[in-house]
Amino acid sequence: MHAAIEATHAVVTLDVGLPGIVWGWIITMNMWAKSIGTGVIFMLFYLLKKYPNEAGYLRFPVMAVSLAFIHIFLLFTVIDLHQMFRFWHIFAHPHLTSAITVGAWIVTGLVGLLGLMTFAVFIKKDTATFDKLLPWAVVVSIPVTLYTAAIMAEATARELWQMPTEAVQMILAALLTGSGTLILMGKKLPYEAKRDLGIVLGLSAAMSFLLYMSEMVFGPMKAEEVIATLQAVKGAGQYTTMFWIGQIMAYIVPMVLIFLSVTGKNENFLKLAAVLAIAGLWIVKHVWLVIPQLLNLS
Repeated sequence: MHAAIEATHAVVTLDVGLPGIVWGWIITMNMWAKSIGTGVIFMLFYLLKKYPNEAGYLRFPVMAVSLAFIHIFLLFTVIDLHQMFRFWHIFAHPHLTSAITVGAWIVTGLVGLLGLMTFAVFIKKDTATFDKLLPWAVVVSIPVTLYTAAIMAEATARELWQMPTEAVQMILAALLTGSGTLILMGKKLPYEAKRDLGIVLGLSAAMSFLLYMSEMVFGPMKAEEVIATLQAVKGAGQYTTMFWIGQIMAYIVPMVLIFLSVTGKNENFLKLAAVLAIAGLWIVKHVWLVIPQLLNLS
């Protein structure tokens, strides 16, 4: 063996797996808050297009919620940095081949755009300017929603986090939480608008649940790493209970409640579905984030 190493000039750079979970609840908060911050923008755009008069009062409240959750997202992003007080290097010494750097620039642009929109609607009372800027906010919110999926997909040793599945899940998470948040905020909305939000929530839940179940059934075909990863949520796995609590809270129960609400015109079911979906999504995201990291990299 010594002769072989000498002959090939091999150098061992890492011979043990990274101990513990590197990305934990801080990153879960990151993804969860980002989904709400961008999701409410998507759904406000829809409401103002279909119900411009009835949904007009939501312009400033949605901006306040979006800015708050985008900044929560940024806070936990900075907290997770190993040298958090050097975050300004992303702007002063950018490496544009990094998804984190590109994402930071895009998020900064979104915050600036939301700030202009808030100034227009709250200080200037200029809804026309707000409505002109809103489509641009939607466009910028799309890569903000997706870039976390790009970062996760860059972890090539984690076969469970693959594009484009993660990208679709990020968009669905934004629609799920965005519609749920506006259901809770939209007390003055007509029932038709709330029903539309409920349908978006229900369809997002159904599609997300289908993707997760597809990964459970067909994911092991991709790699042995996926087989080993999914053991954490199958059978007597250590995250099985948490995984199914999340799936039931975020997807299964909200789907049933939305169906009952639409057929029976019960707004209370809509609100309950929204609360469960928003809370359950945190659990779902946390389990899916943690389980691939249970495998050693070596």
